[in-house]
Amino acid sequence: MKALIIEDEIMAAQSLQKLLSEVSPETEIITVLETIEDTVSWLEENPMPDLMFMDIHLADGSSFAIFDRVDITCPVIFTTAYDEYALKAFEVNSIDYLLKPISKDALARAIRKYHMVGQRVQNDNHGNYDAMLEQLTGKKHYRRCFLLPERDKLIPLPASDIAYAYIDTKMVKLVSMSGKSYYMSQTLDDLLTQLDPQLFFRANRQFIISRDAVKDVSIWFGNKLAINLIMETPEKIIISKARVAEFKHWFSN
Repeated sequence: MKALIIEDEIMAAQSLQKLLSEVSPETEIITVLETIEDTVSWLEENPMPDLMFMDIHLADGSSFAIFDRVDITCPVIFTTAYDEYALKAFEVNSIDYLLKPISKDALARAIRKYHMVGQRVQNDNHGNYDAMLEQLTGKKHYRRCFLLPERDKLIPLPASDIAYAYIDTKMVKLVSMSGKSYYMSQTLDDLLTQLDPQLFFRANRQFIISRDAVKDVSIWFGNKLAINLIMETPEKIIISKARVAEFKHWFSN
């Protein structure tokens, strides 16, 4: 198992490494990162580790900011001297929340939890990561950020900044809240499974829309609805008569 430690206190990082060598000697610590900026840069340039140990208070701010800038697709064990962030931790990929000073028993329990669920998913789901994360955290994991190609770069686009997605000449195009467009290689069906259904709706075969991008709704011919977004769209976004009730329920809840 390859793990990443994000911790700005040298003594705390060294203590955690020592404990890990005792309770999980097979764990390889890839590196120790001390700031939000260093962590974001590292994650953008390297493969995702199997597990992260993340302090909440870093030298340049709260580590929760990392989740807004990169798509972290591995389980996270938070380490902190404070207990008031537990609920917020479990809104992201947290599988455990260890209070400092971390005890050997608490760390061992967290590692066992990771391995037990991981093995069960390996047996039942052929190593499907999303299934593993869902069982570890007790909730469905949705993408928080996408890395999208633009010339010779990969540009991060937070899911919260997606206004809509649509099929453009057999490719999926994402449009941000500012109106900037990006192409992606996935299908619209694949994209939909990665977006939080409370925030995104499949309007029709061509469009996925964000709740935050809806400006207003017009009554259309044949008891259909036309969805008007906060920016221009390449064509009218029409909700069929059969799905009007579904859309209203989604939007009002």
